[in-house]
Amino acid sequence: MKSFRSYNSDVKVNLEYHLKKGIPLSENVFRVGSISYYELFQEARKQMKEGTYIPDGVDKYLLEQTEIGEYGKYEGNNVPLDCPLMEADYRGEDVELNEPKRGGSKKFYVYVKNAKGNVIKVEFGDTEGNKAKINNPAARKSFVARHKCDQKNDKTTPGYWACRLPYYAKQLGLSGGGNFFW
Repeated sequence: MKSFRSYNSDVKVNLEYHLKKGIPLSENVFRVGSISYYELFQEARKQMKEGTYIPDGVDKYLLEQTEIGEYGKYEGNNVPLDCPLMEADYRGEDVELNEPKRGGSKKFYVYVKNAKGNVIKVEFGDTEGNKAKINNPAARKSFVARHKCDQKNDKTTPGYWACRLPYYAKQLGLSGGGNFFW
């Protein structure tokens, strides 16, 4: 097998590796922010548009609803767009963006950037003691319908993160979850 130096010709090999091993793009084997990290998303998006790769679950969402892997210009420099796990400043404290954590006034919280580019804290989750029934198909279906999860695309709202809770279940210490949304 080729080495995983992801410069140009090896990018397809890297995507094939993820697919063969069942590793979702969201668990990219490359370091966040590295060239290889972004190239993997670029290749996946390219193959999706060509019809040679049909993503599902979180991968489909990342490729269709975000700009991860794309670049924009800022003060003459190429900068990555929509990158999760990037650090930012919130009230003088370094925080990770787009990584839900336990705590806050609700069960969970996450730091995100709003449309103005400011870092905000979004708190979500029930404080009444109700448990997320991620492994119960009927409860999942009811939650999706009740909260209209298919319409939740604004990262600055609690509903967006609540609808994506199964994806982050493992890191939040919840049972179940996986490479899917409610």
